[in-house]
Amino acid sequence: MTSLSALENIHKVGLFGDHQEKNENELTKVSEVQHLQIIQIVHYDNSTTQVASINIDNLKFPEDSMQVSSNNDTRILWTGPSNWLLVSTKQNILNSVQNICDDRNFAVTDLSHSRAVIELKGSKSKEILKKGCPINLNEFKVNNCANSVFHGITITIDMVSNDPETFRVFALRSFGESLYHGITDACLEEGYKGV
Repeated sequence: MTSLSALENIHKVGLFGDHQEKNENELTKVSEVQHLQIIQIVHYDNSTTQVASINIDNLKFPEDSMQVSSNNDTRILWTGPSNWLLVSTKQNILNSVQNICDDRNFAVTDLSHSRAVIELKGSKSKEILKKGCPINLNEFKVNNCANSVFHGITITIDMVSNDPETFRVFALRSFGESLYHGITDACLEEGYKGV
């Protein structure tokens, strides 16, 4: 059986909005990020394991709000007290997580097929997100993340890079189409490129 991405029949490639007479390289790029392993990890209150001693893919769990630990393949997002979202391009990372985070001390849940992930890349990315998201994105920097809403849809925002400014926006798969339309509508004023 073939797995379809959350935006398989929704995401469009090309130039949209007010893109005429603008340098195509300066337009915000909107894409769907696919083939990610997305794993929620929750540390139980009565656990005997110290989180500070755990290392997954050479990364420690961030212990402060809004922080992300990252390398080229994997990102660990702090999503709440004793709660993290591990996002990786490594297809076998779930096995590593389950070996390190035993079920007596952690709840490990594979969310890979239950999320839509939209990436915004370009100098206007923050301004686009501000059109539907109430958090103060001016304070965001690389390796910051937050849970919020975009036009009433619960999302997780992860700032991946600042050169160019790049954000990944995660939402439940069932809200993926609505989120995509909300984000692309916010992009129309300046024009955008679907990639």
